Amino acid sequence: MTTRTRTDLDSIPAYVPGKNFPGAIKLASNETTSSPLPGVQDAIAAAVTSANRYPDNGATALIDALAASLNVPRENIATGCGSVSLCQELTHATCKDGDEVVYAWRSFEAYPVVTKVAGAVPVQVPLTADYGHDLDAMLAAITDRTRLVFVCNPNNPTGRSLGRAELERFLDAVPDHVVVALDEAYFEYNRTDADGITLLPGRPNVVVLRTFSKAYGLAGIRVGYAVADPSIITALGKVHIPFSVNTLAQVAAIASLEASDELLARTDGVIAERERVRDALIAAGYDVPQTAANFVYLPLEERSGAFGAASAEAGVLVRPYGDDGVRVTIGDAHENDAFLAFATKDEARTLAGAKLRA
Repeated sequence: MTTRTRTDLDSIPAYVPGKNFPGAIKLASNETTSSPLPGVQDAIAAAVTSANRYPDNGATALIDALAASLNVPRENIATGCGSVSLCQELTHATCKDGDEVVYAWRSFEAYPVVTKVAGAVPVQVPLTADYGHDLDAMLAAITDRTRLVFVCNPNNPTGRSLGRAELERFLDAVPDHVVVALDEAYFEYNRTDADGITLLPGRPNVVVLRTFSKAYGLAGIRVGYAVADPSIITALGKVHIPFSVNTLAQVAAIASLEASDELLARTDGVIAERERVRDALIAAGYDVPQTAANFVYLPLEERSGAFGAASAEAGVLVRPYGDDGVRVTIGDAHENDAFLAFATKDEARTLAGAKLRA
């Protein structure tokens, strides 16, 4: 007997995580290199004793803490198993078979996956020549079938950030019935004037997604949140997988919020390293777009795979993206130095020659 699953699954791309192997320096997954703070670790350890009980499905204490931290009403907040789960819940809450989801490309690898899983049609809008969102083209791509638009800001994997004025103009031009998700997974590293939560008043079709995986260092525990009009939050609750935000995640996120000043101070060090790495690569002849996230992007096009493989051979794992480019996470100084030692060698520069400047 043949197992019967959806016939369209073969057309759905699998999400590809960053690679890892023992002994390698991993600069492929945009993780922070610092462990959770000792107080956060203590809170996680204490919560293990209640692991025999189901978590609070409403994440009551965490939502209260987020409401206080963000200065928004609690009814405007939902939590998820990482912000990627909220991306998937949004597609299920907004789309039926044949509906359209618009997003820039290349952008977050999960967008085409969650779109097709929901039975919707992905509408990919090419980036601008400088690897940012082409907002005018995205507006033009909206049709009467469009139900959801993803705007990844700063954009993963290119790192480019939209400014507040650009976002305001775009959001005000999107039809009111189309939901716009401002995916701000890298918000804490962004020093532009873009803050999606401040754009929410008067825009009930906009939802902001953020995560504790990056700057807060909880990638292995999986917790994110959405801020939006209560109508969107209610819809997310109807498609939410029960108990998917586990007890350890909730406790860790609350403890992290309590230590947010100390945790977010770490981002200054990451940004300083980001600029140092970018400057060194530019000096070596690479084209490196301005980035507002915790990574840099090398638009190496068809040479991306070979460059990524050579970097892995040198003991540093980076993230190639097809024939588009290579993303390099900013790690500790010695890890970044190891990547630069590889990337600035003549062999690597020659390998990446298609995008090197004279």
